[in-house]
Amino acid sequence: MLILALETSTELGSCALWRDGSVVERICPEKRPHSETLLPLLRELLSESGLRIGDLDAIAFGVGPGAFTGLRVACGAAQGLAVAGNVPLIPVTSLETMATQLGAERVLALLDARMGEVYSGRYERHGEGYVLRGEIRVSSPADVALPSDTGWHACGNGLAAYPLLRERVFAAGILGEAAVLPLAACVASIAAGKAGRGEGIDAALAAPLYVRDKVAKTVAERLSEGGRA
Repeated sequence: MLILALETSTELGSCALWRDGSVVERICPEKRPHSETLLPLLRELLSESGLRIGDLDAIAFGVGPGAFTGLRVACGAAQGLAVAGNVPLIPVTSLETMATQLGAERVLALLDARMGEVYSGRYERHGEGYVLRGEIRVSSPADVALPSDTGWHACGNGLAAYPLLRERVFAAGILGEAAVLPLAACVASIAAGKAGRGEGIDAALAAPLYVRDKVAKTVAERLSEGGRA
């Protein structure tokens, strides 16, 4: 099975090629827009592997939640490639990817949503993958609902971005790993299982998962919070 994966929901952009369990990954250069660096990396990855888009069984992409512009980059690139190669798309959420990378039995994934908010989702291992318990939410650090039972591990840059959230998590007895960010190699591995179950979608149906309708604050809102216009 051949799967190309794209992940640009955070500042850590990446792409990867999955070939029957073996994966090769490329990381986007830092401090440059993913819109400039992702496609050249994809072309390099395919060229080095001697593959064309039409050779792929599926294209996976990080559907979100995450940075508004980054989600559009991955979704748009994935759609264009899928149409060109006539292959299905497989959307994979950033929080499921983070949970899989951490590898604990129960994971509270916490991703900085900017604007003083956090994306959160609870995942539990089920067989070889993870199942979302409840729904993905966006809320203030003070309003993130923490699990009341034991055995949970937290991960994601939401812990580093918001000291209040980190304190709440540790006070609840939950271990945390702030360095975990979604990577394309893991997106590819998750997508391989989904592809095997026939969960691919038509390119025309692909859309970023924003969770919240609002992606930026108005000038008045920023000023009222002590920010700049």
